[in-house]
Amino acid sequence: MNEEKCLETICTVGTLLLESGAEVRRVEETMVRMATNMQGVQYADSYVTLTGITFSMTIDGKTHTRIARVRNTEVNLDRIDQINDLSRTMCSQPFTVEQVEKELERIQNRKRYDFLVTMFFGGIGAGAFAIFFDGTVSEMIASFFVGLIIRCTTSFMAKYNLNASLNTMFSAAIAAFLVILIHTFFPSLSVDCMMISSLMLLVPGLAITNAIRDTIAGDTLSGLARATDAFLCAISIAVGAGFVLYFWM
Repeated sequence: MNEEKCLETICTVGTLLLESGAEVRRVEETMVRMATNMQGVQYADSYVTLTGITFSMTIDGKTHTRIARVRNTEVNLDRIDQINDLSRTMCSQPFTVEQVEKELERIQNRKRYDFLVTMFFGGIGAGAFAIFFDGTVSEMIASFFVGLIIRCTTSFMAKYNLNASLNTMFSAAIAAFLVILIHTFFPSLSVDCMMISSLMLLVPGLAITNAIRDTIAGDTLSGLARATDAFLCAISIAVGAGFVLYFWM
């Protein structure tokens, strides 16, 4: 077995999971499970934080270690599910390093929903929140269109790899401006309902959930890091929307 190639492959697994929004405990368990089911690996262990991975394994009595830096994160639950399926399959049948690499390449190249579908369901989400917050049909329709623009804005800015906080702040500002513009032409529509329904699309729900899960699981460092990330995102939303409301309301 090529030890360096095996190390690189397992670290790629952990990096993909962490970048896709998986919680720390899942990343650690998946990496160890996949490594120990490779032929020749006697022992494997991993230490994962929100921004880095340390992984080691023992082959023929020799321990090999690799450190991987994780910089970008996104929400991709489909990728997490695909890698989980791969790790479970490896528990029942042996895989070579080359086979695992091939599967990872397939998972990485797996197409996500296209731009129009993402934009449409962003609008559906905002409209559904309007119903949840006791909005009228008109407010639901208005929130739907604001949600479309928010998803369009976030997707456009993500292509240029802008800072996540800046992206969130700018999207919140656009949402607030659109809500005020709609309220100007249709005064009967509630600014509060449309605003909160639209901004819910920017709330980091997965980060908050994983922060709680990591903390409960004993991974306090990663839990605090995720909680801080979610807190900064909330501040970005407040600053973006508050700036517009302060000058135009």
